[in-house]
Amino acid sequence: MDGKMNPRMGFTKDIMEELKKVSWPSRKETVRLTTVVIAISLIIGFYIGIIDVLLAKGLEVLTKFR
Repeated sequence: MDGKMNPRMGFTKDIMEELKKVSWPSRKETVRLTTVVIAISLIIGFYIGIIDVLLAKGLEVLTKFR
């Protein structure tokens, strides 16, 4: 090589430098935010499930008339 750095090595070095600048959340914050995401997902899933059951029952009622 004529003094030039391998492009892959340069890319890897750049990634490592950027990762040093990242502000990582604490363990406590990560657990809290994960809990919030799981809770909201369960609430939305429950809500969609109720709507699905109601629409299925409604469709069942509509199809009995024919």
